[in-house]
Amino acid sequence: MTPDVLPVAEEFIRMFHAAHSDAGSLSARIAQVRAEIAETGTYRHTTNELAYGARIALRDSGWCTSGVPWRRLKVRDLRGYRNAAAVAGECVEHLRLATNGGEIRPLVTVFAPDAPGSPGPVIWNEQLIRYAGYADGMGDRRYTQFTETMQGMGWRPPARRSRFDLLPLVVETQHEGPRLFTLPSEIVHEVPLEHPTLPWFGEMGLRWHAVPVISNMRLSIGGVNYPAAPFNSWFVGAEIGTRSLAEEGAYGVAREVAEALGLDTSSERTLWRDFATVHLNAAVLHSFDKASVTITDHHAEALHRLAWLRSRQRPSAARPAFRLDTAAAARARTGTPARFTAALDETRPQPTSRLAELLRQQNSLTSV
Repeated sequence: MTPDVLPVAEEFIRMFHAAHSDAGSLSARIAQVRAEIAETGTYRHTTNELAYGARIALRDSGWCTSGVPWRRLKVRDLRGYRNAAAVAGECVEHLRLATNGGEIRPLVTVFAPDAPGSPGPVIWNEQLIRYAGYADGMGDRRYTQFTETMQGMGWRPPARRSRFDLLPLVVETQHEGPRLFTLPSEIVHEVPLEHPTLPWFGEMGLRWHAVPVISNMRLSIGGVNYPAAPFNSWFVGAEIGTRSLAEEGAYGVAREVAEALGLDTSSERTLWRDFATVHLNAAVLHSFDKASVTITDHHAEALHRLAWLRSRQRPSAARPAFRLDTAAAARARTGTPARFTAALDETRPQPTSRLAELLRQQNSLTSV
């Protein structure tokens, strides 16, 4: 909690009450917040304040794709959850709820906040679902170093490696250090990719997961930080076709597609990469539509982003926001640095058994 939390908190509370005429006495709520901060160094948002803050943060973040009804965005209030296993289990539940049989449901799940002497948990992964990258070039090259770090921490890839091996979920807490959790494959909805006019495309064996759950950004609301607050909308097709599959630094399959098309790849001036990328994007949109999984295209999103830029509020410390810290960005790509080095020195993280068992036992958890 920052020293200037009080003015930031008051500004947010005023913002909340201005948007909610039925919220009760503003002066009484500010007095309550002042008393909490004086006694504990922080304060607790009401359920409605938390939901409002998370919705505004997603709306203003630029991650909110067109068609997302941000005012009705479901916010899961799990601020009591601090243990790694409980956080991981609820991340799996977030995936289940968000996938919704392909009709993607935008969600935010908020875990324990940072408080004086009691920091909240963090999730290392950039998204809850990421694919491994191996030193020989197989898989997603963006996560080669992260994959190596996970192997050093005890994770073992499948005996038969593939381009799309699911990385473990890493949850770090102050008292447990980083712990690894294997995502149950049945909870990860994947779409096999095929092309609307190229029959051979499906033989490439490409696929992608249905839900983009951003998991390493910090939710900041009125001076209170929630370091683990995974959220999702739905994919823009080009995020998969261009940024993940076509780019050389990720999967780099544009050349593979170009060669199958018989294009001249001897020079970039032939624009073979552009033609191949268009076909990849066409395959993504076609396949998601065929599988009845929600997706949007980059043309619709360009118009949405222009409208967002015109209406965007000027950022301030009091405005709710999803923020990416430098250390969090590094953890998502390299697996370091740990947030709580003392706990890391004292414990050696081990991969857990499948989270399906965890979910079956979740009702029996008494300490979260």
